[in-house]
Amino acid sequence: MNSWWRSNEVLRMLFVLFLGQLVSLNLAATSFASSLLASLGVDAPLTQSFFTYLFLALVFGSILLYRRQRLQVSWYWYVLLGFVDVQANYLVNKAFQFSSITSVTILDCWTVPWVIILTWVFLGTRYSLWQFLGAATCVAGLGLVLLSDAGVAGGGGKKPLLGDVLVVAGTLCYAMSNVGEEFCVKKKDLVEVISMLGVFGLLVSVAIVERKDLEAVAWSTEIVSNSMLYTFDLMLCSLESYVMYSAPQAIFTPCMRLDFLLN
Repeated sequence: MNSWWRSNEVLRMLFVLFLGQLVSLNLAATSFASSLLASLGVDAPLTQSFFTYLFLALVFGSILLYRRQRLQVSWYWYVLLGFVDVQANYLVNKAFQFSSITSVTILDCWTVPWVIILTWVFLGTRYSLWQFLGAATCVAGLGLVLLSDAGVAGGGGKKPLLGDVLVVAGTLCYAMSNVGEEFCVKKKDLVEVISMLGVFGLLVSVAIVERKDLEAVAWSTEIVSNSMLYTFDLMLCSLESYVMYSAPQAIFTPCMRLDFLLN
C-alpha cells in the first residue's frame, strides 16, 4: 500500500489539496460562527476555544496515557506553547467584536509573513525569491485592508482599526505556535505535541475565567448552536491537521507549508 501511494505523486498532491480545502472550509465556518456570536452580544473569546482544547486533551491525551511513555519535550515548553496558542485564539476571536468578518479573515493571512520570518531566524529555513515576492504581494494587499479600516475607504465594525491590530497580533501568536509545533513534531512525537497543547491550552483557558462576560450573555438557542458550530469545526480542523501531519514522509513537507498558509 505504501509503495503504491509513493508511486502516485499526483494522487498525493490531490490528497493534500483536498485536506487543505476541508481545513479552509472549517476555518471559514469558525469565522462565520465567531462573527455571528459577536453580533449576538457574546464576548467570551477564551470560552469559545475551551471545548476544543478539552477535545484535544481527552482524545490525544488518552492515546498518550495508553502508550505509558514519558514526555520527550520538557513540560514547561508545552506551557509556553499552550499559552501562546490560547492568546492567538483570544486575540482573533476578540477582533470580531470590533471589525468585520471580511477584514478579520483577510488579515488572518498575516500569519504567512510572520512564519517566514520566524522559520528563517529560528529554524534556518531558506526561501526563494519567488516565495518572497509572493509574501510581499500578500502583505501589500493586507496593507490596503488596514488603510481601508483606518478610514481611507471606511471599514466595517465598531472599531475596525482596533480589530485589525488585534488580528495582526493574533497572527504573530499563531505563527509562534505553528513554528513551535513544527519544531516539536519534526523532532518528537506528534500525539504528544497535540495532547500537551490541548492540556496546557485547557489549563490556561480555565485559569482566566470569563464569568462576568458569560453571565452577561442572554443565552438562546441561536447562541448555543453557533457555539457548538464553532467548537465542532475546530475539532474537525484538528483531526484533519493530524491526518496531514501523519501523512507519508513524501507529502509531509508540503502539508506543513499548507498548514502555515491556512492558519
